[in-house]
Amino acid sequence: MNKLRCIAIDDEPFALEMLADDIARVPFLELVGQFASPLDALDTLRQQPVDLLFLDIQMPTLTGVQFLRTLPQRAGVSAPMVIFTTAYEQYALEGYELDVVDYLLKPIPFERFLKAVNKAYDLFALRQPPPAPAPPDAPSAATPPPTRGYFFIFSEYREIKLYFDQVLYVEGLKDYVKIFVADQARPFLSRLTLKAIETRLPAESFCRVHKSFIVSLDKISSFQRTKIFVGKQEIPVGSSYVDEFERKYGAG
Repeated sequence: MNKLRCIAIDDEPFALEMLADDIARVPFLELVGQFASPLDALDTLRQQPVDLLFLDIQMPTLTGVQFLRTLPQRAGVSAPMVIFTTAYEQYALEGYELDVVDYLLKPIPFERFLKAVNKAYDLFALRQPPPAPAPPDAPSAATPPPTRGYFFIFSEYREIKLYFDQVLYVEGLKDYVKIFVADQARPFLSRLTLKAIETRLPAESFCRVHKSFIVSLDKISSFQRTKIFVGKQEIPVGSSYVDEFERKYGAG
């Protein structure tokens, strides 16, 4: 996975620290600089490639909007994508006129931050040149073996790679989730909502069965209409989720 090289600019130390923390949690982002002033960031922008710029708007000396209008361009190098981070709504229209990727209002929930950087990564991927075609007479490559699907979560101050077939079930606890996996007694705890983790799991293999639970369908050992068992663990089935569960599990 190609990483987006990022810099963050904000005159508030706490906001800058929170941005750096969120950037560190996303596997495809790499923080190459953080600055309290746009002017301090100029040398980095001139000397090395930067793909994505997190930019506060209300700053002394030079606002983020003014800085963006004067951003230096280098021949043959694309300008960095920009995500505005601000406590003020009134600059949203001007931000979109400047073609920024997104406009985040402080305090920034991590789920909203993740949505913005995923959009930036999709734009970054579109900018990449297509792979060169193979020579006409080149022998066709052997079919690669199937790969195990996986995703990343931030837990215990690090990014952890989890394979889909490891996951037994997920329990939601307001702004956190507990992810129970095979061969490990303790679940992983991560600052995500259940809705956010649901989008990372393949819909054909997982099913939300309750407002607080998602289960791996092939890990179910037995079930009744109001409860499911994953091994010895009993998981409730909410009344509004029964029909979808039975449809997916083939019990209808």
